[in-house]
Amino acid sequence: MRIIGIDPGTGILGFGIIDYLKDNLKLVDAGVIRTTKNDKAENRLEVIFNELTKIIDENKPDIMSVEKLFFAQNVTTAMSVSQARGVVLLCAKQANLNIFEYTPLQIKQSLTGYGRADKRQIQEMVKVLLKLNTIPKPDDCADALAAAITHTMVIG
Repeated sequence: MRIIGIDPGTGILGFGIIDYLKDNLKLVDAGVIRTTKNDKAENRLEVIFNELTKIIDENKPDIMSVEKLFFAQNVTTAMSVSQARGVVLLCAKQANLNIFEYTPLQIKQSLTGYGRADKRQIQEMVKVLLKLNTIPKPDDCADALAAAITHTMVIG
């Protein structure tokens, strides 16, 4: 089974693609989609749509695992990221992918067994579980891989 994990964002959207077969995880591809900060929102969303559609077409995942949003303070950022998240879900739907969503708490618990794990602990577990030499960079990429790995742990 091929899973694409997504860490939604407007400026930087992280993606990570893994193969999962009989408790074996393998990194396929990972990276980020960047948009220009001062560009219009609709242009940024179009970049995300076009780039993510291309990534999905090239890698042919079966499932999309998306990190759910959690914002306590910045409403403007939440709105912007929500728009990017909508584009992500549209891309998945158009590619006929099953969509699963996980909260940051669920991701932390799945990877570390501890809901208050910090970013560094999550990144280290991504490295260990995928048998990588280094932690994937930037953080958005590692977070997307964590979302993908979480799905494998939920389905067991």
